Amino acid sequence: MTRRAAFVAAACCLLAPASAGASGGARPPAALSVSPSRLDLPGAARQTIRLANPGTSRVVVDVARAGFALDRRGRPLVTAGAAGTRSAATWLTMRPSRLSLAPGGSATLTVVSRLPRRAEPGDHGALVLLTTRPARAGKVAVQMRLGIVVTVRAPGKVVHRLALASLRVRRLARSRLLELALANRGNVTESLGRGSIRVRLLRGRRLLADLRATPRDLLPRTSGVVDLRYGGRARGRLRAVVTASPGGSGSRPVRRTFSVRL
Repeated sequence: MTRRAAFVAAACCLLAPASAGASGGARPPAALSVSPSRLDLPGAARQTIRLANPGTSRVVVDVARAGFALDRRGRPLVTAGAAGTRSAATWLTMRPSRLSLAPGGSATLTVVSRLPRRAEPGDHGALVLLTTRPARAGKVAVQMRLGIVVTVRAPGKVVHRLALASLRVRRLARSRLLELALANRGNVTESLGRGSIRVRLLRGRRLLADLRATPRDLLPRTSGVVDLRYGGRARGRLRAVVTASPGGSGSRPVRRTFSVRL
């Protein structure tokens, strides 16, 4: 299954670690951490999550489910209910629905997936949302919200079909931004790790630049954009050779050549 990262919303802002409220030094009054930070469930399955309170105050956590999506540039989004045909939100059951953690204490949460009849094969995403009750830390009321990404893989034929759709150039003051459009036409998430997307800029046979993209995931039946910045001095018409090498069993590298003007 593909890699995932959990993300945290603290004071209504989405962030990226698998813990909220913790920082170096003294123990915070309100804090929450979870392990594991993602769940990959093979069809109908059951898995537990460990919650811990490293803070100095009791934390009450409400458990809910929600849809999950990525925006065009791979940033995580919470979607209402079971929005989207590939949402697994309604497939999940969590027990208990509320937990109370004493300072330094921990508890376990059980997540169960149940597939509907004729579930479409491949990956389906959802979130387990953990929201704390407002607590006072000094003079500020703090509420933490942590979302654990869950991927449920329904049985059936796995289809990898990543496409390199287009490459365009945006002119900035002192550099050029190459915007690579991708499309995942398969039924499983394509995980593109660091360096998996490579753009080589050539003039004739001369290599002018070898650009690598930052990591991102592309959910099934979605499209996205990857930005690559070129700060070199070359201008005019060039050839761009693009290669994408997704991770995961069964996936194959894809390659396409574009003509671009810097």
